[in-house]
Amino acid sequence: MTLPSAQAQILDRLIALVEGAGPLPAQTDKYFTNTSRIVADHGDVEVTFAVFMRRRVVAALEPVIRLVTHFVPDAKIKRFVAEGEVVPSEHKLLEITGSMKKLSEIETLLLQKTGFPCVAANNAYEMCMAIPDAGFMDMHARHGSGAEMNILAAYGAKVGSEAARAANPKVKGFIGSSQDLTAPFFGAGGGMGTMPHALVGYADGDVLKAMKLFHETLPEAKSLIALVDYTGEEIADSLRCAKWFFDEAKLDQAGKAFGIRLDTHGGRFAEGLDYEKSVDVVGDWLKVRGEYSIVETVLGGRTVQLDPTNILIDKVRRILFGKGVSVAAIIHARRALDKAGYTAAQIVGSSGFDPQKCQIMGAARAPINTVGTGSFLPATLTETYATADIIKYGDTTRVKIGREFLL
Repeated sequence: MTLPSAQAQILDRLIALVEGAGPLPAQTDKYFTNTSRIVADHGDVEVTFAVFMRRRVVAALEPVIRLVTHFVPDAKIKRFVAEGEVVPSEHKLLEITGSMKKLSEIETLLLQKTGFPCVAANNAYEMCMAIPDAGFMDMHARHGSGAEMNILAAYGAKVGSEAARAANPKVKGFIGSSQDLTAPFFGAGGGMGTMPHALVGYADGDVLKAMKLFHETLPEAKSLIALVDYTGEEIADSLRCAKWFFDEAKLDQAGKAFGIRLDTHGGRFAEGLDYEKSVDVVGDWLKVRGEYSIVETVLGGRTVQLDPTNILIDKVRRILFGKGVSVAAIIHARRALDKAGYTAAQIVGSSGFDPQKCQIMGAARAPINTVGTGSFLPATLTETYATADIIKYGDTTRVKIGREFLL
């Protein structure tokens, strides 16, 4: 696979990070190293590994292919799926053929670099398909464990985003990253960012003051995004910042864009809302009356029993009408801005935008312009576990009982 040079350099950096971590035997599971030594002493053999995942993924295999090619240059790699292809569970992704001595030594590494980007790609794909009109910004970095994980996750988001665009040309997908490191995956020259709560706190808790400091210090920034939940006055602060941007500083005339970022704490409602008002706001938006009917509409017309013990339905209700960054909160802010004449103001949503939240947001047609999220990361590490089984030793086909589907 040919990648643009800037993106290829990031994956090359991934290889350098692996090499910088120390000798391969120190990074490999000891039983693989032991196997390599035994094979070396008693006669090496050409083997074929079959690599697969136990859950559905979107293929993001370039990192593992580059790793194998780098450490075992004479290995032959056969792909069974294209990059960005949706792959069912237990479907063979790759066959890797070469020296058992050499491949055993890197088996740990090749498994590490397979599952994580593929699951991240699947999640990113689902999120982009759910809200095609919104751009997504990769904000996972602070939830990661370092540069290796950042590169694998961001590469997965890139592949999932491109797969979504291929499936639906209307999808905007991922448009940037919060890191310079991974920005080239999304066609950006550098990292993107608004402001953290720490900057608002530094500005005495005044988001308008923070925005002015941002503009003064970073005049080259093409957009100003106000983080409006610090004091719990999302609507008042949105309007105050918009008034300064459009009416006083007139920065729109200088070619800059303005937006607000909703990141309301999950323990409270956005300014001006409670549960009942949130139901009314979403119902009015969808032109549907009643909580029961709204949920049914969002779930595609299926009849549902709103049983408080039903975890799925309860989560749908929280996303629609609950505390934090709900569908109701986004609609409420959009209407306040429009009513004040600031229709050009954009809304950025963050806070827990995982695939399920994105699906509900999309189904409810929440008027969101950009989603800042790191929630395309795998929800649990167990879903990232890739498996590689040897299915051929020399000319002999052999695999353990239960894995015959790989033959």
